[in-house]
Amino acid sequence: MSLLAPITSARLPILVSSSGERVGVCFLEFFTAQIRNPNTRRAYARAAMEFLTWCESVGLHGLGEIQPTHVAAWIEIEGRRLSAPSVKQSLAALRHLFDWLVVGQVMPTNPAASVRGPRHSVRVGKTPVLDADEARHLLDSIDTTTPVGLRDRALIALMVYSFARIGAAVGMRVEDVFTQNRRLWVRLHEKGGKDHAMPCHHNLEHALTQYMEGTGIVAEPQSYLFRTIGRGTGQLTETPLPQSNAHAMIRRRAAAAGIATKIGCHSFRATGITAYLKNGGTLERAAAMANHASTRTTQLYDRRNDEMSLDEVERIAI
Repeated sequence: MSLLAPITSARLPILVSSSGERVGVCFLEFFTAQIRNPNTRRAYARAAMEFLTWCESVGLHGLGEIQPTHVAAWIEIEGRRLSAPSVKQSLAALRHLFDWLVVGQVMPTNPAASVRGPRHSVRVGKTPVLDADEARHLLDSIDTTTPVGLRDRALIALMVYSFARIGAAVGMRVEDVFTQNRRLWVRLHEKGGKDHAMPCHHNLEHALTQYMEGTGIVAEPQSYLFRTIGRGTGQLTETPLPQSNAHAMIRRRAAAAGIATKIGCHSFRATGITAYLKNGGTLERAAAMANHASTRTTQLYDRRNDEMSLDEVERIAI
């Protein structure tokens, strides 16, 4: 699938295609040359398409006719069906797009620059987490006599013990697991092109070693670390494991282990950070291990207060 699936040369918004070829090229260049992250590219492209299609529906005929009142009206409409973070992302997409078009001399001013988005403040994350015993039970419940079991345990352990994002985990190559100072390390390719390396917890080292040696991929340094399983063969293929497959696997493994919490890939990042902090780790160190630019982000993953709140609720002795 194209990275610009919402916007193709055959489906440019009418407000863009009617303005001439130069404008169309400038419009597409914003998504191809200016935005490197494919997830951001898709989200921004979708927001731009939806806004410009709405502009056409209210009678606008060109990009130059778009005013701040149009952007504000559309943001108001979006706020009725989307969460505040999603609306803020849509507004950010329009601001960046129109900035690009102003620089390209397609538009005289940025009509989204003065529009304010909805207020949104988050102090505690909403990601479902597991306590340490549940996470350990989940890892121990996986049958590791098969390649798929070895792979699944290694992937979950990686996210728990290294706080890895699923995108960084499934993007790893075998060579990203390496030995340094007589200890196994992992190298994660994080958002923004940042490489982040950290030593392995002994449980993670055990899971990764068994997985790579048990499947024979240790001899294939350039290949993907986590791969799909071939139908009918039960063996690893050469195809990297998609994030959607990883999410489905986690839900399946959690259900088999009797875990009622509806966890996702990101749950293990929060689970690992919370366990680390509960055992005396510092917020600053946790931020460095998670590759967060600010401890404010790390605090969203700190769920220690959940237990305190539960203890206090039980004091309501009625």
